[in-house]
Amino acid sequence: MAITLQKGQRINLKKDNGSKLNDFCVGCNWGAITREKKGLFGFGTSKEVEDVDLDLSCIMVDSDGKMIDYIYSPEYRKEFLASRGQKPGKLDSDDRALHHSGDDRKGDADGDDGLDNEIITVDLSRISPRTEQIFFFLNNAGKGDFAEIPYASIRMYEGTPQTVKEVFATYNVASDPMYKDKRAVIMGKLYKKDGEWKFSAIGDATADSNLCDTIDRILETYAR
Repeated sequence: MAITLQKGQRINLKKDNGSKLNDFCVGCNWGAITREKKGLFGFGTSKEVEDVDLDLSCIMVDSDGKMIDYIYSPEYRKEFLASRGQKPGKLDSDDRALHHSGDDRKGDADGDDGLDNEIITVDLSRISPRTEQIFFFLNNAGKGDFAEIPYASIRMYEGTPQTVKEVFATYNVASDPMYKDKRAVIMGKLYKKDGEWKFSAIGDATADSNLCDTIDRILETYAR
């Protein structure tokens, strides 16, 4: 049975049969915003769907709390990233242990389709020995804030980006008053303790207007 995570909860990566979760997907699923639009002269209403462009990213941190690798969308402007001391986006970690499925700029328009919009695949056996923590976070690249998004969740599961074999854990974010005026969510982290990988659900919403602000926040506040 899948674990439903709460903010601040920490779990090991052992499955019900005692084996360890080693090769899995971290997926994020979210819905587009539906608004009611008044008809001509104020008569009647119709539904208008507003796309939601969230960006799932992750950074890898060493034992000194320094960022040593990352995955975020190649669609981010290189000039802006460079001005903040960040490199161009990429979909694979240098050790090839993590891979991003690519950018989704819309979200689910007709309700939850049960599939994740953006996915990072993880192979723990290939992660660089220098990596001690891996932080997963979302940035809203569109309009509005997280309180307006009907649903957004992160889950860890065995399978592929196209096929879910077995869900290990889920964690719901957004659609809550605490997310009003927030533009980013630091969702959780994989971290190494006593030679084993574990997961911690963070779930902190921030007003960061861009990815670089969120990276700085993680390194200054969460990675030490």
